[in-house]
Amino acid sequence: MNNRWRTIDIVVASVIAVAFGVIFWAWGLLWNGPADAIPLPFRAVLYGVWLVPAVLGGLVVRKPGAAFYTLTLAALVSVALGTSWGWTLVLQGPIEALAAELAFAAFAYRAWNLPVALLAGALAGVAAAVYDAFVWYGGTSWATMRLPYIAITALSALVVAGLGSVYLTRALAQTGVLDRFPSGRERAAV
Repeated sequence: MNNRWRTIDIVVASVIAVAFGVIFWAWGLLWNGPADAIPLPFRAVLYGVWLVPAVLGGLVVRKPGAAFYTLTLAALVSVALGTSWGWTLVLQGPIEALAAELAFAAFAYRAWNLPVALLAGALAGVAAAVYDAFVWYGGTSWATMRLPYIAITALSALVVAGLGSVYLTRALAQTGVLDRFPSGRERAAV
């Protein structure tokens, strides 16, 4: 397996990141707008969308650092567009990305299947929620807010980022746009 990044790896990971950076900006409007009517910790069911680029980048590019690069860049794009969380995402994005990256690293960057994607999503969700629990919700109860928030976020990330990225990778592969990647040549493998 060649772990060296090609130009196309960088370009595709960057395109995914920029697209999701824009999605993040719009998703933040939903989180702080209509979804604000949903009380925390239950609003965390929407959280998984913010973690998709890490899992998707890893599944598509299949190189060490792909999950980290894709989500970190997506977070930076959302900061550049302007979010209500501002510069805190410069730290939070890489933390979440590193958690997802650890799942792929745990399997030595050789397993690109559903269980690994689910683990990557769940780990990113736990990292995101623990960060939030201390940075944003520090004055709340562990029993009634923080622990349920962490659990709901992890489940959302497992389903939306983990499972969703597997289906998104399969859908992209079926179009032929990933033919220059192992993820495109193994159309039904992930």
